[in-house]
Amino acid sequence: MTNQKTWSFLIVAAGSGRRVGGTPKQFRLLGGLPVWKWSVSTAHKLLNQNNIKDIVLVVSKEYFAKIKDDLMFYKLPVHIVIGGKTRSESVYNGLKVCSGSHVLIHDAARPFITKKLCYDLIEECKTHEAAFPVLQSADSIKIIENGKITCVNRKKIFKTQTPQAFDKVKLVPLLLKTEFQSTDEASLWIDAGYEITTIHGEDNNFKITTQNDWERAVLMTESKNTLRIGHGYDVHKLVEGRKLILAGVHVKESALGLLGHSDADVVLHAVMDSLLGAAGEPDIGTLFPASDLKWKDADSGKMLKSVISTLRLKRWKINWVDITLIAQTPRLADRLDDFKKSLFSYLKESDSEININMKLKSAEQCGSVGRSECMVCHAIANISRT
Repeated sequence: MTNQKTWSFLIVAAGSGRRVGGTPKQFRLLGGLPVWKWSVSTAHKLLNQNNIKDIVLVVSKEYFAKIKDDLMFYKLPVHIVIGGKTRSESVYNGLKVCSGSHVLIHDAARPFITKKLCYDLIEECKTHEAAFPVLQSADSIKIIENGKITCVNRKKIFKTQTPQAFDKVKLVPLLLKTEFQSTDEASLWIDAGYEITTIHGEDNNFKITTQNDWERAVLMTESKNTLRIGHGYDVHKLVEGRKLILAGVHVKESALGLLGHSDADVVLHAVMDSLLGAAGEPDIGTLFPASDLKWKDADSGKMLKSVISTLRLKRWKINWVDITLIAQTPRLADRLDDFKKSLFSYLKESDSEININMKLKSAEQCGSVGRSECMVCHAIANISRT
């Protein structure tokens, strides 16, 4: 058991992307997400299923701060490392923080990697030192040199892909060789005479290198969904003798609570109406009428779960919900993170992708909200379905 292999997932995103031009391709938005996040999301699934120990993302110094903030926002457990002047330096910097005995090294500019490809590589390395995916060329190949054209048997020509799987300890000293100028680690491994094998690659696992590649990737990720946006609004009076429940959180420090037939959670009520409005469904007053004793002092969280179940049955996906709570009393800034965490627990589509935002606004002592007579909440929901 002491020789059991453990795996790290190293994603290289430190390139300049000069051939595409403009913003480096790995940081462009593709299907609403930065290109690097596509690979990180696949790696995160492997991490959750205990196939790998950790994820390391190598970026240029220029983008380090931005990517660090993005990783915190997405709440992804990724080690971020600054790359070097060459690919070998970048990979070496990443390997220094990889905790596994073996490593999958992947180009961030290949966004359409699949879990199956990673599984196949790990499986292949149970009996081999290293492995990488290849695709046989479908094109006729010619070599043109000094005006002379030579035909090449395309059955012998293969395109190399990533991720590539290696024994980390054996790879590190190879990377330290200053003469290494290869475009992937498999070339270095082969040049060293080490044993390596191949697996069948995937057609969609192409690298975004040229503008045509970028346009192909965009076409693959263009939304073919029905997209809807809905607005929700709610207001409840502040009174003594009631618990203050906001976004499913009990604000115990408040002497005042919201008055309503249910628990009067003004935040969840606005969220529900935004979702129902986007889906073309009746509002919460129709679904959970005050005339029905069933909903007397009801938990709004349970009501929200019922609304979400209605959307799920009709295949709606919650892309984003943005919430603004307007309140004068009590001060709630210290509870904002609690509110967001609670909202995400109801509305999330996955553990790794944040799809909610919430802001707190003071009424600046204007109107009934400013006199601490009530609270008002607005919510906007973005939902889609195929």
